[in-house]
Amino acid sequence: MADFIEIGKTSDLTDGTMKRVYLEGTEILLARVDGKYYATQGRCPHMRGFLSRGKLRGTVVTCPLHGSRFDLKDGKVIRWVEGAGLKSCLGKFMSLIGIAAKKAKPLAIYEIKIDSDRVMVKIS
Repeated sequence: MADFIEIGKTSDLTDGTMKRVYLEGTEILLARVDGKYYATQGRCPHMRGFLSRGKLRGTVVTCPLHGSRFDLKDGKVIRWVEGAGLKSCLGKFMSLIGIAAKKAKPLAIYEIKIDSDRVMVKIS
């Protein structure tokens, strides 16, 4: 069973911000929203875009590559791969001819705890 490891200080992030952090070979997105900290996988499960370069609105992060949205509270997919018009038609055509598109996949979530001024995360 994994132990909690320090990933940063509480002063490293202000509310409404996020950053990419590496911990034991794992790329993590660390975010702070309304005084609460969240840790998820650092890259979008669709095309591996850096989520830290995306937009954060509340606890929802948007991938900068294709607009997929995820809730940092539980990793839930809010919107999978932005698609309208030609992109949407192409996706439907590909599925009709048997070319599978990547299915929606939630973000991996890592447990966080605060110990004094240290932000601790557990990678299991």
